[in-house]
Amino acid sequence: MLALKPIRRAYSHTFGQAAADRKLLHDGDLIFHTSKSEQSRAIQLATHSPYSHCGLVCQQNGEWMVLEAVQPVKFTSLRKWIIRGKGDHYVVKRLRDADKALTPQAWQRMLAAGQTMLGRDYDLTFGWSDDRIYCSELIWKVYEQGMHRKVGQLQQLRDFDLSNPAVKAKLTERYGNNLPLNETVISPVSIFNSPELVTVLSR
Repeated sequence: MLALKPIRRAYSHTFGQAAADRKLLHDGDLIFHTSKSEQSRAIQLATHSPYSHCGLVCQQNGEWMVLEAVQPVKFTSLRKWIIRGKGDHYVVKRLRDADKALTPQAWQRMLAAGQTMLGRDYDLTFGWSDDRIYCSELIWKVYEQGMHRKVGQLQQLRDFDLSNPAVKAKLTERYGNNLPLNETVISPVSIFNSPELVTVLSR
């Protein structure tokens, strides 16, 4: 198994087809970037993190893909996913004990959990029900349902920094005057900072 340490080098849009890079990826890896979406800035400010979007890396028919919660939940080619991020920068993380814990059987259970969410709408209000799904919620639930592993610390909406005007404006747009401050939430940065994970790629 390859040593789990950060690897940095110039980004190439041919990443998805580069044999050397493909060998560094495993099914079940987690990938993070700074989204260019309208809500990205508010997420960054509220969570004090540059990373506002994340997904689950997997191989489908010989091509590396990202299972992500956008509109709707779907598989996106890794190359397209990377290009969507700010500056083409991304970080890939993996379970610290993936060589033992993330067995083929465990991965199949995770993939099955993810596939049950395909086609569901993106959750603009970050609720915890399965009716609609947002990016970090998808990852957390796939790992919890497929491996019984809690990757990242669950929080409540009130735990985030809601003081910035940009954050307040986005909250008002989504919730009006009825903020669900007790709503269970999992943020991209909570997963990113989980001690369960190690960084395997940073581009």
